[in-house]
Amino acid sequence: MGNRKKLKVAALFAGAGGLDLGFTQAGFEVPWANEYDKDIWATYEVNFPNSKLDRRSITDVADDEIPEVDGFIGGPPCQSWSEAGSARGIEDKRGQLFFEYLRLIEAKKPLFFLAENVSGILFSRHNPALDSILKGFADLGYNVSYGLLNARDYGVPEDRERVIIVGYRTDTGKIFTPPKKSDIRLNLFDAISDLQNNVVPALENNYTNPAQEFPNHEYMVGGFSSMYMSRNRVRSWEEGSFTIQAGGRHAPLHPQAPKMLKVEKDKWEFDPSAVDLYRRLSVRECARIQTFPDSHKFIYKRVSDAYKMIGNAVPVEFARRLASQIQNDLEGIETTQQQVTVPGSIQTFNKAQ
Repeated sequence: MGNRKKLKVAALFAGAGGLDLGFTQAGFEVPWANEYDKDIWATYEVNFPNSKLDRRSITDVADDEIPEVDGFIGGPPCQSWSEAGSARGIEDKRGQLFFEYLRLIEAKKPLFFLAENVSGILFSRHNPALDSILKGFADLGYNVSYGLLNARDYGVPEDRERVIIVGYRTDTGKIFTPPKKSDIRLNLFDAISDLQNNVVPALENNYTNPAQEFPNHEYMVGGFSSMYMSRNRVRSWEEGSFTIQAGGRHAPLHPQAPKMLKVEKDKWEFDPSAVDLYRRLSVRECARIQTFPDSHKFIYKRVSDAYKMIGNAVPVEFARRLASQIQNDLEGIETTQQQVTVPGSIQTFNKAQ
């Protein structure tokens, strides 16, 4: 960063702080954040003591209650757009939260914004809604770039495709393009091989186990659904992880186990010679895969809440690289608020960039 002026961002839908931490690591400040889920508040506040956490629904936040910042970051809840979720998109109240993002950007006119969402938002049935959202950003005076990126290409040991939308205020004259892909791809051995010992199962009903020696190094217990057993859930040490999902019951299996055996279409089983090796990744292992540092504490009573926080987060290293690109793009740009009236542009960036 050198003598660069630190840009400030407001974090909307902050969650456990994956985006926030990545931006902080890139040199930004996060003076204010908003998160409505009470099960996340303790985790956010312990990890970001210098950020003011607004605990209300974003719909209840007036624009003059947000401090003056240079950018907005955040991913509106993604279940509405997810293939695994309701896929109702803008018809779902959660999907409509994108318009709250637009409302606050219109009022505050930050220098830039970044929004993240699941790949399902690109499904053809959501095209009218997505087009409306993108046009809304552009009409507010932002050059908008969007596209599908895989966090695996940016220093994250996990296949995780997400839609990234970045807007630069038109008076900057800038248009965002993704950072260069990493030359090195990390794998599960790089991420979690040192965590093989001291892991503990969660207690009955998946309450947190106080016997853990390493923070959050506990895994969800319980059976595996027919949906879970419909495909192989084991990646080897030499591979990147499957996507870390926002639910412990669907957490990938630890790479110590052999690949599952295909019985028939949509039906797999554990190798009977190694049944004892099959367990879900622990909370801390999932956090490592999402590139959270071990110093990032997750506070919860039930492990399901921890998996949800981590699975909904933006991988920290992915966020850092996006933030660094934004920082470089806006170097030396005047940050004072402008009453921009010139509509911006909309363009996609190629996934293969």
